[in-house]
Amino acid sequence: MARRTALAFGSLIAAALLAPAFASAQGADQDLVKRGEYLVTAGDCTACHTAAGGKFLAGNYKLDTPIGAIMTPNLTPDKETGLGKWSYEKFEQAFRHGVGDEGEYLYPAFPFAWFAKVSDDDVKAIWAYLQSVPAAREERKANEIPFPFNVRASLITWRTAFFSSDRFKPDPKASEQINRGGYLVEGLAHCGMCHNEHKLVGNSSLAGKFGGGVIDGWYAPNITPEGHQGIGAWSDDEVFTYLKTGSAPGNRPGVAAGPMRQTINESLSKMTDDDLKAIVAYLRTVAARQTYKEKDLQAFNTAHAPGGATYLTFCSSCHQPDGKGIPGAVPALAGNTAVQQAGPETVLRVVYGGLPAQNGYAPMVAIGQEMTEQQVKDVTDYVRNSWGNNAPVMNSGTAVSDAKAKTRTMQSGTAECTEAYLDGLQEPFQKAGITDQLKGLKQGDFTTALARIVPQLRSAANGASDEAIVNGLTTAFCKVGRNDPQYGNASWPTVLGSFANIAYSQVRHPEKHASAKPGAPPASDSAQPSHN
Repeated sequence: MARRTALAFGSLIAAALLAPAFASAQGADQDLVKRGEYLVTAGDCTACHTAAGGKFLAGNYKLDTPIGAIMTPNLTPDKETGLGKWSYEKFEQAFRHGVGDEGEYLYPAFPFAWFAKVSDDDVKAIWAYLQSVPAAREERKANEIPFPFNVRASLITWRTAFFSSDRFKPDPKASEQINRGGYLVEGLAHCGMCHNEHKLVGNSSLAGKFGGGVIDGWYAPNITPEGHQGIGAWSDDEVFTYLKTGSAPGNRPGVAAGPMRQTINESLSKMTDDDLKAIVAYLRTVAARQTYKEKDLQAFNTAHAPGGATYLTFCSSCHQPDGKGIPGAVPALAGNTAVQQAGPETVLRVVYGGLPAQNGYAPMVAIGQEMTEQQVKDVTDYVRNSWGNNAPVMNSGTAVSDAKAKTRTMQSGTAECTEAYLDGLQEPFQKAGITDQLKGLKQGDFTTALARIVPQLRSAANGASDEAIVNGLTTAFCKVGRNDPQYGNASWPTVLGSFANIAYSQVRHPEKHASAKPGAPPASDSAQPSHN
């Protein structure tokens, strides 16, 4: 008994002595995990490693590349299908060198050419965070890559020509802020993965650094300091605010769409202001690039230019005949650098797919669904070359039909009603009985019904942003109205767009009557919208 007591007493003493050290180590681990979470956010890992409707970081996102579709891997610590069976050394080898756990070469669709520049400490923090997320069993689906690109051994050619495992080297002549921005842009943020002209070349001097180019059917714009095609005419504050929110302050037109919208939502908006300002400072230092020569452009800004009549018919009620939009409600097209990029892909995708409400701006109807492909081509060329805009016109090719085929959005009627817009609003919608009030709603009753519904929803969803309410209402109406027989003879994208814009008008300006016709914007004499 005495022996047991002595042992127990000794254990208590040992525990007392070890407890502070253990607590300290545990705290250090948590700090490492927290830092890793921030770094994973900066790297926007969620975008490629979380499938639509799938489990967080469990992979199977279908990544379309020029050589075929790649299904992304599971990054959770599941021991069978994820990283649970990996060592840190195996992870570091894949992360920075592009070599898998079985010694196979990884496709450069995974940005290891950028991640090679990440520091040892940051890689360890990323690993610590990935080991801390909930394990999810998700068997990776097979890639859809044809021969000969499915032979991974052939990747040695690419690696020999373009890959460098060098770490980031700070410029001794640059400020600490610029070097921090360079570390992020050239490393974790892997901006060139989308914004370089030549994607498969990777992070090299041959990639057309930040000059802009097509990625997954969208056009990632020129982000060099070039004055017309790039961000040279933007102030630092405009670039910073765009990265933070998806739109710029003042008179700078345009909102983020497509993959950039997702990157802002999931990554850039969650980064510190200091890091975003560092990114802006670094981008100012890179060489300005012209993706196309303005002297080679065709004249398109004439009285009878193709697309002019189409623009007046389909677009001018929102964006105005002079292309200047409605301040605070509809972005300007005149002077919009996103509209004037070398490629038309982003404009085409927005014309065909529409946009949700965001950053105070009204939702955009998927108006291209009402046009012929020739009309879409002509109006796209028109807006890219009117009111002082300059951009290459589409002489031939399949850009229009490709954009139409790739577009899958709720607004266009080519995808399911977007459940994500209801996140956080399910309970308020249920509390206010919104779904029942939207069932069987006639087009002519949109205004009166929404004038009644919006105050109820505001009360039930206290603190929800205007955009969340508009997009949530649009999704709820989509779910109950899409298969309603009364809309069978109408264009569903126009019906949905009409509802969305009247909802916007009621949410932003309840004191005004929504005078919009189906597919049209709020009244153009609206006052400057308020912001939450």
